[in-house]
Amino acid sequence: MSDFRQTSVRRNLVRRAAVLRAIREFFEAQDYLEVETPVRIPAPAPELHIEAQSSGDWFLQTSPELAMKRLLAAGYPRIYQICKCFRSGERGGRHLPEMTLLEWYTAGVDYAHMMDQTRDLILHAARTLQLPAVLNYGPHAIDLQPPWPRLTVAEAFERFSPISMATALQEERFDEIMGLEIEPRLGLTRPLFLYDYPSACGALARLKSGRPEVAERFELYMGGLELCNGFSELTDASEQRQRFAEESDRRRAAGKQPYPVPEPFLRALAHMPEAAGNALGIDRLVMLLLDLTDIDAAVAFTPEEL
Repeated sequence: MSDFRQTSVRRNLVRRAAVLRAIREFFEAQDYLEVETPVRIPAPAPELHIEAQSSGDWFLQTSPELAMKRLLAAGYPRIYQICKCFRSGERGGRHLPEMTLLEWYTAGVDYAHMMDQTRDLILHAARTLQLPAVLNYGPHAIDLQPPWPRLTVAEAFERFSPISMATALQEERFDEIMGLEIEPRLGLTRPLFLYDYPSACGALARLKSGRPEVAERFELYMGGLELCNGFSELTDASEQRQRFAEESDRRRAAGKQPYPVPEPFLRALAHMPEAAGNALGIDRLVMLLLDLTDIDAAVAFTPEEL
């Protein structure tokens, strides 16, 4: 038995199961409905930097977002899902091509409420594992006591980037600067919400009232590790169709496969209430809470073992 890698990660998997139970307890206590939506879909949302895995003439979902928003439109105000998602070409110490994602949506709130709820969820999971108020993750000691600070993307560029955000966008270096210069410096001593992304970086997010250059999107960082991606949802079907077309054009220009238009989603969007949603990586959350430096230690099987 000692020859199996799975033997060495048994304790991690036991604690991972406790995290999943804590997540379900958190949402059930707030009257959320756990839902399941199809993993194999005809059309994913077109996003330049996310590649869907083909499954015959359809695709394996990169996120359950489109189907879950159709449930919002059908009158489900508080829903969550823990599911498998697939993204081609993503593999490394923090990435798996098949990952476990927690996604949830709340009608009648915005991204500020979602940030607070995300904090409360992670604190609940940490308490379930009986973790101390100061969490050790690699070389970092992260104080979990609220409030958790918030930093706009523009402020992060001013503080950490060698070039301005406007220049990074113009030179198509935004993701490069974020990944190399900014993200490694975020949340090293306290969890940090990075929010108010440029509108070009929020394809499904609502734009900020009076500031159309900003999307109401946020990410949470702890120890330089990105844990989630949330936003106030765009509910304008015409605007969403236009954004999908623009993103599809960017994919074609980059030589990437175009996707079919998700027409059922766009038809439902007109009936969707104002809402906020969030997608949180379970594998990364387990890494963080268990002080694991490699994502492989948070899962039972890696792709190379299959």
